[in-house]
Amino acid sequence: MSTKIIATAAWVLSLSLGSLPMAMGQPNLANTEIHVLPVQGNIYMFSGPGGNVTVQVGKQGVLIVDTMFAPVAPKLMAEIRKLSNGPVRYILNTHVHPDHVGGNEALAKLIPRDPTEPLNIIAHTNVLNRMTKPVTGSETPAPQEGLPLDEYDQPFKDFHFDGEAIIVYHEPNAHTDGDSVILFRGSDVVVTGDIFTPEGYPFIDLERGGSVNGEIAALNHILDLTVPADKQEGGTLVIPGHGRLCEEADVVEYRDMITIVRDRIQDLMKKGNTLGQIKEARPTRDYDPQYISKDSFVKTDQFVEAVYRSLGGK
Repeated sequence: MSTKIIATAAWVLSLSLGSLPMAMGQPNLANTEIHVLPVQGNIYMFSGPGGNVTVQVGKQGVLIVDTMFAPVAPKLMAEIRKLSNGPVRYILNTHVHPDHVGGNEALAKLIPRDPTEPLNIIAHTNVLNRMTKPVTGSETPAPQEGLPLDEYDQPFKDFHFDGEAIIVYHEPNAHTDGDSVILFRGSDVVVTGDIFTPEGYPFIDLERGGSVNGEIAALNHILDLTVPADKQEGGTLVIPGHGRLCEEADVVEYRDMITIVRDRIQDLMKKGNTLGQIKEARPTRDYDPQYISKDSFVKTDQFVEAVYRSLGGK
């Protein structure tokens, strides 16, 4: 397994999303570095400010999953061009948060347009709906760049590119209501977006349709897609929304943690405990050393409260 690669989460764009957490502040994009890690098959993982980016390269061109932040787009494209000079044909967005879609427009402007080979930006319909600015007044609005106009609203979308099948699965009401998990079947790589962030507690975005039970269901589906190699090491590799490259066992550990914390909080709720009492009971106490640090985006109380409210607590 590779050395840990830490990706800093932050929020710098509104994109008509309303108020988003600013707990981590804006990263210093002027001095940022992008680290490139070969994964396996046709797949590479890019880490830097914002969410991890996945890049697939091959004879047909380039496919990109998530786009970090707009100011990083030139550096991101420069690193991509070290791998391939082929046309960029696809951008996929795993969900709506700005550290994953913020570079869509800027990156698209850096890509030469060929009318016979258009750039397709793919995401679930809920991502498009949340990114689209509302129409006001009687004038026709200007075109909105960087939108995932190749949206899908079915359980999955599949296509073939660069010699392998690519399957984009919708994971309902997990991290958000528009999460996608991407399977590169030939390369045997799964991209999870922020459903899976192995170095910190999950951000369950209740305001945008997230739920703890949907989160667990999505992690179980990811485990359905992964197949470990000998002694539970290797095999299918998993690129998380933030953090290091992982294997199936890492997803199992993360799924088990969330399930156990969910069950503990649910039990305390059944016994009539208030949110304050549940926080005082510290249902995450044995996991905090692993998932909490001074730079954690999701603090312990935030995670506990999100689970509590997701389970119907007021």
